[in-house]
Amino acid sequence: MYSKPKLPDSIQLAHGSGGLMTRELLDEIVFTTFQNPYLEQKHDGAIVPLEGPVVISTDSFVVSPIFFRGGNIGELAVHGTVNDVAMCGGIPKFLSLSFIIEEGLPTSDFLKIVHSIKVAADASGVQIVTGDTKVVESGKGDKIFINTTGIGSPHPKGRIAMEHVTVGDQVLVSGPIAAHGMAILSEREGLEFESEIQSDTTNLNHLVDDLLQNFGPAIHLLRDPTRGGVSGVCSEIAQDSDLGVVLRETDFPIDPQVSAACEILGLDPLYVANEGILCAIVDGNDASEILSFMKGHAKGSKAACIGAIVEEHPGKVVMESSIGGKRIVTPLIGEQLPRIC
Repeated sequence: MYSKPKLPDSIQLAHGSGGLMTRELLDEIVFTTFQNPYLEQKHDGAIVPLEGPVVISTDSFVVSPIFFRGGNIGELAVHGTVNDVAMCGGIPKFLSLSFIIEEGLPTSDFLKIVHSIKVAADASGVQIVTGDTKVVESGKGDKIFINTTGIGSPHPKGRIAMEHVTVGDQVLVSGPIAAHGMAILSEREGLEFESEIQSDTTNLNHLVDDLLQNFGPAIHLLRDPTRGGVSGVCSEIAQDSDLGVVLRETDFPIDPQVSAACEILGLDPLYVANEGILCAIVDGNDASEILSFMKGHAKGSKAACIGAIVEEHPGKVVMESSIGGKRIVTPLIGEQLPRIC
């Protein structure tokens, strides 16, 4: 009689062969962790109930290190894709999940990552319904890469589109900037410094759902300032809307440790990646009420209004400094922090 063996201490090439060891890895870890009626169909895909328009977003995660203060690559993959669906004005419901694992990854690390994915998916209200697992030879990967695709439905009160951005709109952020990038940098080999900075990685779909439910059309545009940071998001908005953006340096929320770390390393926090905050372009007439609502929400307690959409300097972002001067904020040129998400 076949006796199910104990999983080895590390992932082996045979775990990606499609044979017995692949099935053991999936049964013992993946299917056991994410069990739900859709995944249990064990098709090459998934049959899920959807009606009307569909919101889809896909992303790949290659962060290094894979474990960092405040999170790991697993929950980051869930949060990143859930947030991308939400930024479209969507309600995320299902995720696909694909692993590319380097031979030799400790099985205990894989278990931790899979568990964190389960916790993050449950907290986000989404189900893992299909996926894929590949194993590459040692030296041909970097421990583990993850791809996720999110599927959801448009929020009935959402009208998220660049065409709705207009002069007088206000720029809100849901929390302090630059924490994720600096958490990664603080642990990266060769760039370590003593710090308690933690990644801000979290799901924002519940915040978006509540914002749209309460303010609907007053929410003109949503973006999550991941790679390229707040400067990248605001530069895209200015260029794509052909309007100007004015930012106020004194109004930016930033943790003192993050600010100090950026100064020590010569980095501008405007360009540092975030994984747990959003930028919202909202109707100027409703901005105060929306900001107050965000501050009363668990995911937006440190929200702030940092700027406005203006008619002047179309296509450009201008920062009003704390000493009264002004400067042009350009998009990130080249790589500031590689492998950040």
